Amino acid sequence: MDVLDRRLPLYQRLRDQIAGEITRNTWGPGTAIPTEAELAQTHKVAVGTVRKAIDLLVAEGLIERSQGRGTYVRRPSFDSSLFRFFRFQGPDGTRRVPESRILGRDVRPGPVEATRALGLPDAAPVLHLSRLRLIDHRPVLAEEIWLSAARFAPLMALAVDAFGDLLYPLYEHHCRAVVASARETLSVAAAEPDAATLLAIAPGAPVVAIERLALGYDDQPLEWRRSVGPAEQFRYQIEIR
Repeated sequence: MDVLDRRLPLYQRLRDQIAGEITRNTWGPGTAIPTEAELAQTHKVAVGTVRKAIDLLVAEGLIERSQGRGTYVRRPSFDSSLFRFFRFQGPDGTRRVPESRILGRDVRPGPVEATRALGLPDAAPVLHLSRLRLIDHRPVLAEEIWLSAARFAPLMALAVDAFGDLLYPLYEHHCRAVVASARETLSVAAAEPDAATLLAIAPGAPVVAIERLALGYDDQPLEWRRSVGPAEQFRYQIEIR
């Protein structure tokens, strides 16, 4: 059982208990949590207390209500962020999710930027993935991905052709690491030689870099990556209401 701060209101303590169950993957992403009545019975609290705890979790984005179906652990979609920043479209204007190709995979001492982002000691061993993303065999993004070598060790035994286009389902299935949120930072830079070669652009050409820190339900860092794409494909799109 979680150690709870008894000074907190009861609904806040219940919120922390439910969040702990989600963090431990008791209820996986996309699965229904018990009903308010069941939670009230289990925790011996009033239904109103449960409802306030659930309201907090919904507001925080950990769970979501589905009318007529129940309350579910939210499964975020992160590839949509690519469409905010780059034009990945087919000839008819429909959005295209780039295919992925793993170019390299190894365990090495992590660079300072990656280890500190992941909350690891300097030069701690990290699992490094080099990945290229393509549309119709044309390179559109070059990515460097860094993970804790201990936490994500099962990925070293996985065949490269089994990685597919999306990494987060692999993290969940093989490593029980569920990405719940992410923080992204954009910057403009000049293409370094290695990235320029992968993207088939001139060294020094303008590129846009997206740095992403992916976090678990407990807000602990799981992955740090840097995605670089040609600036000519860059777009910025946001809805203002």
